[in-house]
Amino acid sequence: MSETAALAGSGLHKRFLVKETGQTVPAVTDVSLEIPAGTLTALVGPDGAGKTTLLRMMAGLMKADEGRLEVLGIDVAADPQAVQDRISYMPQRFGLYEDLSVQENLDLYADLHGVTQEARKERYRRLLHMTNLARFTSRPAGKLSGGMKQKLGLACTLVRSPELLLLDEPTVGVDPLSRVELWDIILQMIHDERLTVLVTTAYLDEAERCARVFVLHEGRLLTSGTPADIQAQANHLCFIAIPPADQPPRILQARLLDEVESIIDAVPQAGAVRFIRRADADKQRLDALLDGIEVFPAEARLEDGFMVLLRKWHDAEVETIAPADAEAEDTHRPATGIGDEIAIEVKDLVRTFGEFVAVDHVSFSVRRGEIFGLLGPNGAGKTTTFRVLCGLLPASSGFVHVAGVDLRHARAVARRNIGYVSQKFSLYGDLSVRENLEFFGSAYGLHGARLRDRIRTVVQQFDLGGRENSPSGQLPGGFKQRLAMAVGLLHQPDILFLDEPTSGTDPLKRRAFWRRITALSQVGTTIVITTHFMEEAEYCDRIVIQDAGKLLALGTPQEVRRQAGGEDSKLSMEQAFIGIVARARQREDATHVETAG
Repeated sequence: MSETAALAGSGLHKRFLVKETGQTVPAVTDVSLEIPAGTLTALVGPDGAGKTTLLRMMAGLMKADEGRLEVLGIDVAADPQAVQDRISYMPQRFGLYEDLSVQENLDLYADLHGVTQEARKERYRRLLHMTNLARFTSRPAGKLSGGMKQKLGLACTLVRSPELLLLDEPTVGVDPLSRVELWDIILQMIHDERLTVLVTTAYLDEAERCARVFVLHEGRLLTSGTPADIQAQANHLCFIAIPPADQPPRILQARLLDEVESIIDAVPQAGAVRFIRRADADKQRLDALLDGIEVFPAEARLEDGFMVLLRKWHDAEVETIAPADAEAEDTHRPATGIGDEIAIEVKDLVRTFGEFVAVDHVSFSVRRGEIFGLLGPNGAGKTTTFRVLCGLLPASSGFVHVAGVDLRHARAVARRNIGYVSQKFSLYGDLSVRENLEFFGSAYGLHGARLRDRIRTVVQQFDLGGRENSPSGQLPGGFKQRLAMAVGLLHQPDILFLDEPTSGTDPLKRRAFWRRITALSQVGTTIVITTHFMEEAEYCDRIVIQDAGKLLALGTPQEVRRQAGGEDSKLSMEQAFIGIVARARQREDATHVETAG
């Protein structure tokens, strides 16, 4: 370990025993890395790459089976407590005590870390100012929004001044505004205290902030370097294609993704499609695929280099784009696309909790076969709106029709025609994959040969083969998401509700997910989705942006970008989202000042 390194590992291995098979599975294989003191470093990679396992070994919570790991010059396997006394670690599910207030949580963690009363005063003042939680010190943690909980978790992690901070996906499940605020806090701590930070993240734009990036896949280190080094993998291979004006970009994207011999990756971007071609792609074949569509070269990004690396590693992994999903899912339905029929109609929807107005007179409609996005900051009311549409919450007032049924009178009837995938894994963890499918299938009214046929179809469609007898609670995160999708689509619903289904998943899995969603929409399934990945709004036909229970914007992604930045706006969807929400809050603050005056 060099004198300037805060952390160094060589030849690290970690294996886990799978109880149901008695076999060991490698989680980390021969990983070596070194992280200089006072730097910001990222660990990135697909689900199951070994990121969290590495972080837990660094924090002294788990021992490597082989190899040597030094943290702050200490052999962590020999003296984990000495390491833990000098570092702070924020896991994905930070242990806030939801019945305790913000202040009581801070006090509890200060007590656990032995922070003196004298040191607490200045530390609390600074942390509460940076996290903007000073006004909420008496509020129970359980009543904070998702973004505020993450900021409180970070404040509790930093209640003492560590020499090394380990962050495991700190921005998963939080909105773009909260992401910006969390990163402001992290960068300020690095600047003010020369803090060394190692972060795992599913957001590649976050990794671009880091001095060095380590790319992991299936427990192995693929490469490491500066963001520019990794980005260079995709230099001269990135392009922007402009689809016809009457065609959603996701249609062209799906066509490109299906051409695996020519295309590495494709994503909608600002009404166009950004794609990476293979270096050895046949030009004539590519020209025929694009069929006269206007194409421009584009600068490579870190995410582009990341995707090139993953394709090189696992070029045969056709599962990631599965073009056969539409056939596997709904062969009995004709390809219909968006129809004129209204699948969901909402007029003047209000939902209150006591005196708190969570949804404030919201109106919109969704057509059959449309992909409709509900966007908003944490606490904006979008999840409440979503739960009302699913029939999980009654409306306080207003008109809500879903699948031709008035939810005021027949929520149970409407639920037979909808599928639902929640943000948190909500299946039965003690039941196997097959037992969950059988249980929910029978609950949806499927029996006998029909149930067996549908289980066989979704197991194949979502690549769950070989896992049928595994307890679902022990599945990796990516498999849990696929099982939840399989259960939600088992009865072939007319409307599918998806609540942040890609939260925490890597770009590769997100491509696979949206390829399936595009296939479903093409056969007439209506999709309603909430997401904090603003790039995913580009897949939607129309989106709603809510904040403080009110509807701020409604329209196509291009219409929303224009609302944020004018006719010639080249804003990303994230920039448009932040601009629309920030302006609405400024107007609200100005109104309060005038009223108070």
